[in-house]
Amino acid sequence: MSLAIRHNKRYHNLTIFLIVLFLLLLIAANLAFGTLTIPIKEVIKTVFGQEIDNEVWKNVIRRTRWPQTMVALGAGMALGISGLLMQTLFRNPLAGPSVLGISSGASLGVAFVILVAGRLFHVSFSYLDIWGEIAIIASALIGSMSVLMLILVFSRKVTGTLGVLILGVMVGYLANSIVGIFKYYSLEEDVHAYVVWGLGSFNRLSVEKAKLFALFTVVPSFLSVFLAKPLNLLALGDSYAKNLGLNIKLARHLIISAAGILTALVSAFCGPIVFIGLAVPHLAKLTMKTSNHFTLLLCTGLIGASTALLCNLVARMPGSEMSLPINSVTAFVGAPVVISVIWKKRKGQLTGG
Repeated sequence: MSLAIRHNKRYHNLTIFLIVLFLLLLIAANLAFGTLTIPIKEVIKTVFGQEIDNEVWKNVIRRTRWPQTMVALGAGMALGISGLLMQTLFRNPLAGPSVLGISSGASLGVAFVILVAGRLFHVSFSYLDIWGEIAIIASALIGSMSVLMLILVFSRKVTGTLGVLILGVMVGYLANSIVGIFKYYSLEEDVHAYVVWGLGSFNRLSVEKAKLFALFTVVPSFLSVFLAKPLNLLALGDSYAKNLGLNIKLARHLIISAAGILTALVSAFCGPIVFIGLAVPHLAKLTMKTSNHFTLLLCTGLIGASTALLCNLVARMPGSEMSLPINSVTAFVGAPVVISVIWKKRKGQLTGG
């Protein structure tokens, strides 16, 4: 038994080491490749504060690619962990960060600022530079956090998770219907600006804002390991967890809060990024081959960051002047994973597994 435990521990440590190595390679690739290819040696010098002769390379790395890389890393980590929290809480492999309607709340807040303000005050916030950016981020945060507060209040009144799940789905539908009404009565350029925001992006933040975003996503993501024990118990079922002394309502409240805050931050600053939070937890489970959430949370955060960086690199299309919306790339990565999960589940039902 002890040999098996040591073997698993060795396997997990080696796997995490390889994932961290892959993550570092992706960070370097994100800084080096794009419309302009910069030698890795010059990238390393710039990252460690050494001066390089080419001012263009230095500006591209420090002002454009470095903040974009930090945002992608933080967003991927936050969405991956948020997805794992939701899938464990609802015991549903197809649950994701948006299942509570928090992303829809952010979309509704942004729609109110971009679409309604443009129609009422004849001013487009998308053309107001810094003030328009602040208004959009603030409205997304207000919308998403309002939905989160509603979900938390409701979760205190019900005993099961099904009611919380249904409320989140209904909030999402309601928000989308209101956004549809806003679009119908809005100016064409405002609708276009809203659609562009909804495609998601990692390159909207300056260096200073990117650092803050990375801090507010990476640190809480790592702190989520303190939820590993209640997650392990909840995965066994509410009755079993309660018999072992777990406060079900408190645990559910903490998990929803953690997932909701991480989702709200990413939605506010990057837009509604799809599929990463849905697919990454399954990749982590497949890679680590364990149900221990302490290991899964750590691995999910690292794989989430790696996935977002990979998608960001593909979206920039190195060697080309084109740049794809980030959601068009994440769908290509996440959809096959989701399809495989559905296929395996269906196959298991047919074979009686």
